Amino acid sequence: MSQSEIAITVNGTERRAEVEDRLLLVDFLREHLGLTGTHVGCDTSQCGACTVILDGQAVKSCTVLAVMAEGAEIRTIEGLAEGESLHPMQEAFCTHHALQCGFCTPGMIMAAVNLVDRHGPDVDAETVRHQLEGNLCRCTGYHNIVKAVLAAAGAQRTPAE
Repeated sequence: MSQSEIAITVNGTERRAEVEDRLLLVDFLREHLGLTGTHVGCDTSQCGACTVILDGQAVKSCTVLAVMAEGAEIRTIEGLAEGESLHPMQEAFCTHHALQCGFCTPGMIMAAVNLVDRHGPDVDAETVRHQLEGNLCRCTGYHNIVKAVLAAAGAQRTPAE
């Protein structure tokens, strides 16, 4: 089996490892780095439970080989909170009851953070629904998820706005 040395910045920390060329990024994060917040859901890229932010884009980490992320910056759910302070999106998901079983939540939050980063604080409900289509939730019905994303988008405004 072919192996490669990779260097990836994960949640602000450079990580180096020798990995099999066929290792998926989701498995690298979970098994090699112990970042188990990134979930393996469907193994077919349908559910979005494994969503991370790779070089500023939300990606399903089950569709990316770890070697393809060489030199990249990756942000996982573990990299959102600042110490004991939750990220505004995490706070909004709690406040608006946008989670039930919690399995889809890390991927949903990462996709939502990226969508607000791209669309800004004035994102509308229709855009949120469209942008989160690739992330499946079987518990909440999305209504509270959309409310949480819109609330977090507003919370991320700076005082000058």
